[in-house]
Amino acid sequence: MTEPKRPVADRSGRGGPRRRVRAVRRGVPVPLLVPGLLAMAFLLVPLLALLVRAPWRSLPSQLTSTEVWQALQLSLISATAATAVALVFGVPLAWLLARTEFPGRGLVRALVTLPLVLPPVVGGVALLLALGRNGVIGKWLDAWFGITLPFTTAGVVIAEAFVAMPFLVISVEGTLRAADPRYEEAATTLGASRFTAFRRVTLPLIAPGVAAGAVLAWARALGEFGATITFAGNFPGRTQTMPLAVYLALQNDPEAAIALSLILLAVSVAVLAGLRDRWMTGA
Repeated sequence: MTEPKRPVADRSGRGGPRRRVRAVRRGVPVPLLVPGLLAMAFLLVPLLALLVRAPWRSLPSQLTSTEVWQALQLSLISATAATAVALVFGVPLAWLLARTEFPGRGLVRALVTLPLVLPPVVGGVALLLALGRNGVIGKWLDAWFGITLPFTTAGVVIAEAFVAMPFLVISVEGTLRAADPRYEEAATTLGASRFTAFRRVTLPLIAPGVAAGAVLAWARALGEFGATITFAGNFPGRTQTMPLAVYLALQNDPEAAIALSLILLAVSVAVLAGLRDRWMTGA
């Protein structure tokens, strides 16, 4: 009499383990469910309130005003320019942090990421002390070249790049650490210089990480407020970006502030939708 065949375990891990995962998902502990739902409500209710209280009837007239378009145009241009600055300087910095060994690398990494947790107003004050007319570097720029950066459109770009570049550096450095350095080493053994190996081998490998970091930096630059108003001021048509216009309109015209906030909300949703394949997994 032959023994009944035992079920063969699926080596791919798709059989029993998957059923056990599904079984675990069925039961949700109440101590986790209630705080999770409260956290979801805490994050979503303010956004829903923005949509509910939006002046939909007067929204077209609000969005077509000259002040709104000036702020929107300046925000898009300055955020794009700040992202370009972050790409030019941030990608080489990320490569240095990921591929080279030098004394104090951990300290440099901490200082580079400091703007992530530094209050933006403090960043604006630091920029004034460094690049202001009487700043450590700014006084020489003014004396030698006649360049004044504070309270100008260029100052907006610098303030936004200061707070946005760490997002790009972190994303690119993480991608570089995950990439196999042997491809770059193989290219150098075949006669390519280190820069050529980076440009033709490493850069195509880390392109998704660079793109994700650039999108994050652009979104952060678009929403920057504290460093911009401190270092560049709030002059309509010259330094007034969308967040600054929202702040000013909230004091005089709340409906215009809501309309401007809806634009920034739509941009943020678009950024998250563009990054969902990289950062989000399907349910």
